[in-house]
Amino acid sequence: MTESRFEKTPGQPEPWPQGPGEPSVEPPSAPQREPVFNAPWQAVAVVTLIIGGYAIQTLFPIDAVLGAWAFAPANLTPGRWETVVTSIFLHGSWAHAMMNGAFALAFSAPLARLFGPKMEGALLFFSFYVICGVLANLGYAAVHPGGQGLVVGASGAVSGLMGAAARLIAGQGRPGRIFSPTVLGMGGGWIVINLLIAVFGGGFLPGAGNAGVAWEAHIAGFIVGVLLIGPFARLAPPEPDEA
Repeated sequence: MTESRFEKTPGQPEPWPQGPGEPSVEPPSAPQREPVFNAPWQAVAVVTLIIGGYAIQTLFPIDAVLGAWAFAPANLTPGRWETVVTSIFLHGSWAHAMMNGAFALAFSAPLARLFGPKMEGALLFFSFYVICGVLANLGYAAVHPGGQGLVVGASGAVSGLMGAAARLIAGQGRPGRIFSPTVLGMGGGWIVINLLIAVFGGGFLPGAGNAGVAWEAHIAGFIVGVLLIGPFARLAPPEPDEA
């Protein structure tokens, strides 16, 4: 292989002579490439939690898992409140888990960037995620008091991330107005989709199969996310001062 670094190419102008005391001019460096995948680590962790959690779930008999940890509104009467939380980490199929993982990855980033990458921000992020899922389940129970139907999945929590992301997009990184065009547009579209599920069933959704879809939890989760991001943002660690 030949090296032509010091050879003059025909037609190339002579370099400008460097005078005494003049600083040497470095050739321009190649532009840095942006990473193809630069999601915050909390977003990756949520996806891992959803998909990895289902992988662990498949190691056990499905009936035993659902009977012990899935949520049903009727569970609130005998005091099985833990299922309000545990059901968030269960899913009905690989397609169900993959779909929720994809939505979580899409809507986690604004919230993760607001709270920052440190442990304090991570605790706020995951607390927000779980609280949205719990309140989404309770919203479903409010519509179906005493219902026996089992509810599993992170959809309510992910809908909360969607609601929070809508306000953060509207406010360019900080919570925007609740009734901003972005929030109303995303919320209106999400409500319409879920009302179509209510009327026609969820057969057209990936991962739904023959199972019902707790569309009430989806709507409740979005509303909770829109409302909670305001007070949670006030708890966010301050951004470091630039030098």
